[in-house]
Amino acid sequence: MEYSKFGKKFGGDAGILSLMKDMGEAMAQGGDIIMMGGGNPGHIPAFQEKMQQRLQDIAADDEICKRLLGVYSAPQGELDFLSSLAGMLRREQGWQIGPENICLTNGSQSGFFLLMNMFAGEFEGGRSKKIRLPLAPEYIGYTDIGLSSELFVATRPKIELLEEHLFKYRVDFEELSVGEETGAICVSRPTNPTGNVITDNELERLDTIAKEAGVPLIIDSAYGVPFPGIVFSRATPMWNDNIILCLSLSKLGLPAVRTGIIIAGEEIIRVLSGMNAVMSLAPTGFGAILADQLVDSGEVIDVSQQIIRPFYQDKMEITRRVIAEELDGTPYRIHKPEGAIFLWLWFEDLPISSKELYERLKKRGVLVISGHHFFPGLENDAWQHKNECLRLNYAQDDAQVARGIAIIGEEVKKAYGML
Repeated sequence: MEYSKFGKKFGGDAGILSLMKDMGEAMAQGGDIIMMGGGNPGHIPAFQEKMQQRLQDIAADDEICKRLLGVYSAPQGELDFLSSLAGMLRREQGWQIGPENICLTNGSQSGFFLLMNMFAGEFEGGRSKKIRLPLAPEYIGYTDIGLSSELFVATRPKIELLEEHLFKYRVDFEELSVGEETGAICVSRPTNPTGNVITDNELERLDTIAKEAGVPLIIDSAYGVPFPGIVFSRATPMWNDNIILCLSLSKLGLPAVRTGIIIAGEEIIRVLSGMNAVMSLAPTGFGAILADQLVDSGEVIDVSQQIIRPFYQDKMEITRRVIAEELDGTPYRIHKPEGAIFLWLWFEDLPISSKELYERLKKRGVLVISGHHFFPGLENDAWQHKNECLRLNYAQDDAQVARGIAIIGEEVKKAYGML
């Protein structure tokens, strides 16, 4: 059977496909696999109780049930939720926005597929544009979503070495070039995979650069502010009519409802709504209806600050202590953990590639993600650093994570010839 270029591209091998396939196979095997690879959030009892109660309330209300199960939402998304979110952001952040500035998508990944291909690829007159990533490594899910090849161009970061086996990536503004070939600038905050939170000052500089170049600044805030707020350093929410802010319900603890949120200027929202209509008639309303009260009341901010963030911060500190014990004596560094649900390990001068280390760990029942997947826009860069890193998800059971890190420690020591 012959497939089109589209079919071959999106049905072939991809980093995000490998990740999700590994996750699915691991879940099918039950408790034999230590899951430290995917992005699945942890199960937070206090939040789950809130959602269970909300589901019971919905089930007891005939009108809400009818909307939830038997009615298409608008192509822009569930209208009551859009109004609730706009009102909450006006109150909490002082942003001058309305429902016309918000569009829902069937998960953030779908939203990024639409946005990236809106602002990059082939344009009229034979021109082509790319998405500029001012900082790599970046999210694995960006890499393969372009309808055209080589959709991204990235800039190597500056690496700042810190005490206590830490380091931090910083935007190298001296090397950052934004010319006519740039369709948009995109940065995640906190960054998946590293947990890096670029500073308010860095974000403001990127916003200025984007405005001067006449392109939008896309901020992927799936883990960030204003919610779910998995940020352990200072980060001020930012939005203006040149910023496209992407939020999600997934990392609150609702990954299965597949609800991405895009906040942007009215014209961009109009185009996104049209895309929703063509591709899926309308985005799912399940997550919007489920989270509507939480958002309308502003409780989503309190939940983020008082339940979600402390849960992950505690887990991060526990995991760091285990890493310090199990990797003692190896030349490891951890990217300064400032947010998200991952730790990014760097093994300088690793004698094997991170992909080989991933394969060895997989054979021992530990799923992580090799760092080489996280450099969209630098695929042709021979930078050795790309092959020396691993991403670990610490959101799952503490005992399982500790067992996984012990095995990682053994395999890393074997690779360095220490065992």
